[in-house]
Amino acid sequence: MPEKTIVRTENAPQAIGPYSQGVGFGGLFFFSGQIAIDPSTGDLVDGGVELQTRQVMANMEAVLEAAGLEFSHVLRTTIFLKNMNDFSKVNEIYGGFFDDNPPARACVEVSRLPKDVLIEIDMIAAHPEEE
Repeated sequence: MPEKTIVRTENAPQAIGPYSQGVGFGGLFFFSGQIAIDPSTGDLVDGGVELQTRQVMANMEAVLEAAGLEFSHVLRTTIFLKNMNDFSKVNEIYGGFFDDNPPARACVEVSRLPKDVLIEIDMIAAHPEEE
């Protein structure tokens, strides 16, 4: 029976509640939603949805790397947006992190996100050796 693996890295914002940055089980990895916090300062990245999206993706890259994964291993994402009018800006930046075989995805507008950020993204990935 596989064991649960907890993913932790100092290169992404630390969990501020009873949850892990990521959890692996049986070759699948579930990564908690990341928001635009700079892990080196603990401060929220301001300056609009483009800068926040880049920081979120950098944070996701850090937790993926901590699990021995990369964006090509991502199976599914969920994007939570404060304003769906930002969809095209987010889509352009987000798309740059994936090759010709992007993951499945959902994108929803929400009324509020932690720390009043403009975007949050979570991911599910599979370890290539466990496929």
